[in-house]
Amino acid sequence: MRWENLTDSDHARAADPALFGADAVTTRTFDTPEFRGVTFHEVRARSILNRVPGASRMPFEWTVNPYRGCTHACVYCFARKTHSYLDLDTGLGFDSQIVVKVNAPELLRRQLASRRWQGEHVAMGTNVDCYQRAEGRYQLMPGIIEALTERANPFSILTKGTLILRDLDLLTRAARVTDVGISVSVGFTDAELWRTVEPGTPAPERRLEVVRILGEYGIGCGVLMAPVIPFLGDEPAQLRATVRAIAAAGATSVTPLVLHLRPGAREWFMAWLARHHPHLVRRYERLYAEGAYAPKWYQRRITRQVHDLAREYGIGPSRGGMPRRIAEPGPARPAETAETASTEPTQLSLI
Repeated sequence: MRWENLTDSDHARAADPALFGADAVTTRTFDTPEFRGVTFHEVRARSILNRVPGASRMPFEWTVNPYRGCTHACVYCFARKTHSYLDLDTGLGFDSQIVVKVNAPELLRRQLASRRWQGEHVAMGTNVDCYQRAEGRYQLMPGIIEALTERANPFSILTKGTLILRDLDLLTRAARVTDVGISVSVGFTDAELWRTVEPGTPAPERRLEVVRILGEYGIGCGVLMAPVIPFLGDEPAQLRATVRAIAAAGATSVTPLVLHLRPGAREWFMAWLARHHPHLVRRYERLYAEGAYAPKWYQRRITRQVHDLAREYGIGPSRGGMPRRIAEPGPARPAETAETASTEPTQLSLI
């Protein structure tokens, strides 16, 4: 593995300074059902605040990614390519070879205290999910949230993980002193599609329960309706069912994003498509003939349909990264929620 080539950019080049060397890596496996077949590479990173490349379409400039690789195992995940920078496989290797930056909280605290840091917005969950299964064991996010809260540094989190409820008290505290934006990713509510395309994630209805609970505690939560999967999750009835469920959960916004297939993800997704839906392979080859993104006409059609449904159900598109600051504490946490949120199976029970 080319550990010495891992830099703070997901578009790294071999000549860039490394974030850590091979001698800083400890490899572990855990013989428990939830981690069987997963290998963890524990590293001590040299930097944790990552600047987003200027050419990126992302609406933020800085990210924190405590993990690389993701046990969510979403077949479409655009971040798969990043594993190739370490000479790791972008298919099963991405799902089962997880890099853990074990010193992320202490490193972030030190970097936020630097005179050069200007308190810019920090986005998390933009590469791989910071509340994936590994977080239940390594528990890096509480320290990260605390470091950001101490500096009143605005931040946002995008996740498919219900484990975020474990940190509800920390998020509530942070939202009293800075802008906190939480988004949950739910592209569809079809159970059969979920089981095959997102096999390591909590079920869509459990993610929407996260939206509802966060709202009860005064933390507005938007939904990134992503990805909308062509020919499998884009029928009008499917879009309506998903937007209706999102609205019922109390989401502050819904923002659709059509599936994009970057190198690394494209090969893995198309192999999955050939196994599960071979009749769609040629249609996908035509739809994505020009590159990683679906044609503009298709994206506009999906966006228009979702926004029309959102207006019908009383919610709208996201704006400005959806930061939300609460003015006062929410209600006391129900006993059953506290118990569920504090235990690791919250993230691991998928059905």
